[in-house]
Amino acid sequence: MKRRDFIKKSVSVSVAAGASLYLGSYSNIFASTKSTKSNTAYDLVAVRNGEPDIMFEKGIESFGGIGNFVKSNFKVVVKPNIGWDAAPEKAANTNPKLIAKIVKMCKDAGASEVYVFDHTCDDWRRTYKNSGIEKSVTDAGGKMVPGNTESYYQAIEIKNGKRLKNDKIHELMLESDLVINVPILKSHGSAKMTGAMKNLMGANWDRGYWHRNDLNQCIADFSTACKPQLNVIDAYHMMFRNGPRGVSVNDVVVKKSLIISSDIVAADAAAAKIFGANPADIPYIRIAHDMKIGTMDLESLRINRIAL
Repeated sequence: MKRRDFIKKSVSVSVAAGASLYLGSYSNIFASTKSTKSNTAYDLVAVRNGEPDIMFEKGIESFGGIGNFVKSNFKVVVKPNIGWDAAPEKAANTNPKLIAKIVKMCKDAGASEVYVFDHTCDDWRRTYKNSGIEKSVTDAGGKMVPGNTESYYQAIEIKNGKRLKNDKIHELMLESDLVINVPILKSHGSAKMTGAMKNLMGANWDRGYWHRNDLNQCIADFSTACKPQLNVIDAYHMMFRNGPRGVSVNDVVVKKSLIISSDIVAADAAAAKIFGANPADIPYIRIAHDMKIGTMDLESLRINRIAL
């Protein structure tokens, strides 16, 4: 074997072994043998083995379809993770195929406007373009909105916050009829994992304050005031290490999974299982559960597990 080929093979084996070790510590959300009758009103849907758009289309049927959320002339906000100037294969941002499907289904259901934005970490113009999300949104009939200027944000009081008592939130989050929160599941150096609650950080203005004042508590505090009606967690490509920016495709595994729930804590708890973590070991999930924002007790929920 040539030295170059040997090195390439060794690196691939090492990455695969590391991913297996990290992701295999806890039972997957799909591993339960419990079955739920088809006429049950579900709390959470977990879909696997499909393309991002198809998994959403199939999964939302378990909640009676997108029409149960989107009504005629609704103004809808879809809030993906578009934080980084990175190509889709690095899994730093939400999958553009998933966003395109959600936008199109909202429009087809009668939404008057569907807005998509994020308070990006990298230059917003390059990030919107290179993530693939800008084109996917405009092609589907939605509108990209910037989040890079403080004037877009309005002050709010967070009555139940413990560390975060006040904040500034993007005006669209306050003015819209429906907010659909669509993060990508990935690793995060400070919070361990990016999920639905962590994704809402891109709807506020001063991220630095959160990092300086107990990040995990601030994530939970913000979730007491900012409450998306639907959370859709993209775990098609998942960055299992070196997040959140996206360093290399070698940090990404293909999970082909999707979580949908109106309970933001439950959605994150289910995503943690896919991530290979105990939900209670992700600090902001545990804090939010204790604050009764939602539940991380997956055994108490009615879950529809769908394999395509």
